[in-house]
Amino acid sequence: MRTLLGFDYGLKRIGVAVGQELTGTASALLTVRANDGKPDWDTISKLIGQWQPDEVVVGLPLNMDGSFHELSYRAQRFGNQLRGRYNLPAHFMDERLSSLDAERELNGKSRKVKAADIDKVAAKIILESWLMAQQARK
Repeated sequence: MRTLLGFDYGLKRIGVAVGQELTGTASALLTVRANDGKPDWDTISKLIGQWQPDEVVVGLPLNMDGSFHELSYRAQRFGNQLRGRYNLPAHFMDERLSSLDAERELNGKSRKVKAADIDKVAAKIILESWLMAQQARK
């Protein structure tokens, strides 16, 4: 049973979730601040130390036609930095509409929705989508 951290990369905020393979579920953890796409590596290092993930999954923002745009390349770079800094396998998952799905999920709980909450729930959705895709391949 592997533990994974999932990331919803953004230029101002990076949502983080934790999940595991046994149940194929994830939980939203927190949102890490970023400064023009540069992550708060100290906070990410603490999360890596706390959760000891076996692998990481980074949401890959794509255009609706599946093509890359500037943020796609930056998210890829972030995933490669995670791989290099922490010596962890990094995977990428199409994240189209994950923020919209996260907002819908939060609105269903009838509370005021904050951008930081959307980011961490989007990370949960990205990670669960990746876990489901892996189980479907078995």
